[in-house]
Amino acid sequence: MIKDKFCVIGVMSGTSLDGIDLALISFKKETDWSFKINKATTIAYSQDWTNRLKGLTDLNPSQLDSLDQEYTTYLANIINQFIQENNIKTIDAVCSHGHTALHQPDLGYTLQIGNLPKLATLIKQNVVCDFRVQDVKLGGQGAPLVPIGDQLLFNQYTWCLNLGGFANISCQAENQRIAFDICPVNIVLNKYVNSLGLSFDNKGSIARNGNICQPLLEQLNDLPFYAQKHPKSLGLEWVKTNIFPLIDSYNLKTEDILHTYVKHCAQQIAAIINQTDKSSVLTTGGGVFNSFLIEEIQVLTSNKIVIPSTKIIEFKEALIFAFLGVLRLLNQNNCLKSVTGASKDHSSGNIYKFNP
Repeated sequence: MIKDKFCVIGVMSGTSLDGIDLALISFKKETDWSFKINKATTIAYSQDWTNRLKGLTDLNPSQLDSLDQEYTTYLANIINQFIQENNIKTIDAVCSHGHTALHQPDLGYTLQIGNLPKLATLIKQNVVCDFRVQDVKLGGQGAPLVPIGDQLLFNQYTWCLNLGGFANISCQAENQRIAFDICPVNIVLNKYVNSLGLSFDNKGSIARNGNICQPLLEQLNDLPFYAQKHPKSLGLEWVKTNIFPLIDSYNLKTEDILHTYVKHCAQQIAAIINQTDKSSVLTTGGGVFNSFLIEEIQVLTSNKIVIPSTKIIEFKEALIFAFLGVLRLLNQNNCLKSVTGASKDHSSGNIYKFNP
């Protein structure tokens, strides 16, 4: 008999460096999959870890390997703390994304740190992790991976939009799931608000009070990535090469940078969701709390922007990586070739069994 109930912990660290999301989730398969987020929290990164993770792309292979060892131990401590504080006795697995260090799928390479086999030993649990590597080996982008969860857990919505370090989106088209990255969001906004001594722009209030720089907006919108067809994905390296130098060349006030960049994000997102009319757009991720950004998107579309419960907003990615782990334990497809461009659908992720 195939197991139809699972209790797992999903663990996610995003490129916006908000912290490590952890969620204890129950899944049940009847006709469709259902879920319940039982416990969830975000552990903020210390300033030291924030700085180290920001500099990942500058490290040589030896330095990356050393940091991977340290980060895996650090992640294990965070997971153990979550298990102890919530008095969690029995789970099927910890399903962890790790943290993206390098993502260059066009060169056949992607690396997420924190996915070493010793993680299972350190937390004394079965682990499912490293979901992207196999997809890249099969010629895919290794991203986005969330769409299988959108398809099986949130199929009542036309679009599933996530506003995190990057904006990514998925939808059902011609009997298959398609998904792709739209544009960088918080990875850019947070960098520039950091110059004011803040970690993020609360409700987008600083951006709201800025002025638009039309030439910068036009140059941002003209970046070749936006004209590419899906599947396509973005990484920090692309942002450092294409976005930051362009913005910095204008020598603008921070509030004007934020205002202009929010307008850019809203225009790129609206251009995608306006491909359908009178549709529902499930919108999650930290960017949902940027009221200015949400308002700017809504002004540009007739579609309904649906904002779910706070738990789903904040922990949807942890939820779906937990679900990817469940599918992997069942050896069912959790990566879709229609999304990533891989040569085939497949069940991706390493399974590390804990043997007491």
